[in-house]
Amino acid sequence: MLIKENHSILIPVDFSKQSYIAVKQSYNLAKFTRSKIILMHVSPNSDTEHKDDLEQLAETTRRDTGLQVETMNLKGDVYETTDRMAAELKSALIIIGLDTHVKFRSILGGNNITKFIKNAPCPVITIRSAENRDGCKNIVMPFDLSPESREKVSFAVQLAKYYGADIRIVSVFHPSDDKYENKLLPYLHQVKKFIKQEGVNCTNKSIPSAKVAEAIVDYADKNDCDLIIQMNQKDLTIGEMFSGTSGEKIVEISQIPVMTINPMKRESMSHFGSGM
Repeated sequence: MLIKENHSILIPVDFSKQSYIAVKQSYNLAKFTRSKIILMHVSPNSDTEHKDDLEQLAETTRRDTGLQVETMNLKGDVYETTDRMAAELKSALIIIGLDTHVKFRSILGGNNITKFIKNAPCPVITIRSAENRDGCKNIVMPFDLSPESREKVSFAVQLAKYYGADIRIVSVFHPSDDKYENKLLPYLHQVKKFIKQEGVNCTNKSIPSAKVAEAIVDYADKNDCDLIIQMNQKDLTIGEMFSGTSGEKIVEISQIPVMTINPMKRESMSHFGSGM
């Protein structure tokens, strides 16, 4: 499963600094995937709010990129509407800017962003920083023993080829679990072999830490990384339902763009070939 080409990239725009950055971050991906950009403003009150502003932004984007750009003004909840429209449009990707004040809470409490990412029909890139990143040199790919973890490898390879980037595999294990790294090692060898066969440079790093999200984001910050790519955790424990998953925490605290992919299937990790 890969990012689809010749489709659309859907960008909810609320005219915050982060949403403007989301638009700029779409330029290269739209060119790589030959996709049109759809700028969408959603208001709980009106389907004409900021219409002129949105059209002006679209015109600027067309002029700066030469890309096909369309606009949509809709009334409703921004997160629910974005998922619905992405499904209707068969969008290849959603890129959304998140204000720094937006936090995750328990999914049992009905957090909209958690539901939004979980229900997204395509990969979602979330952006918290107000600084634009021109290009992508290093992609962080957290990797663990979960059945879903291998599914993001093909996305990471696709993006690395687009950008000419390296993939940095990061595995975080609890300091008291000295057997985990040995369990993970054979899978890491398979993944690295597949990535290198695809012509992409790859490194791996194991980090002992009880705080998975913080360790991954800290690694990304210190190693000049431009994107974190992760799988959304499908099956949650009771504790995670109340405290949130590591993936949610990464989206919440990372100033580096984060691509979250919902798992599509569960297969044996013993095959790394055309199905990735």
